[in-house]
Amino acid sequence: MIIGHGIDLQEMSSVERAYQRNKGFAKRVLTENELRVFEGISSHKRQIEFLAGRWSGKEAFSKAMGTGIGELGFQDIEILNNEKGAPQVTRSPFEGRVLISLSHSGNFVQASIILEEDA
Repeated sequence: MIIGHGIDLQEMSSVERAYQRNKGFAKRVLTENELRVFEGISSHKRQIEFLAGRWSGKEAFSKAMGTGIGELGFQDIEILNNEKGAPQVTRSPFEGRVLISLSHSGNFVQASIILEEDA
């Protein structure tokens, strides 16, 4: 049974500006595991895509939970790629199944999260 669905659309340029103003922005948004992946990406463009994708995914997750970021923090949610390269939520306060989709196009990244529980 679907418990929640959240969608977020984010401009990558706004995430890039936040990161350029304060490099600590990545540490605030990314978990330690995500930060290791981020730091291992050699292309600045790909780093920003990764950071913006995680930002958007976590925002979408918080919307699916019905809380928004604030009650949930960025560190409460972790999004890493599986062995095939697809994003997956590897840590969250939700006990059921979490489905995630991230899509990048031009200056935008969109995230969709579906939260499911067994009926």
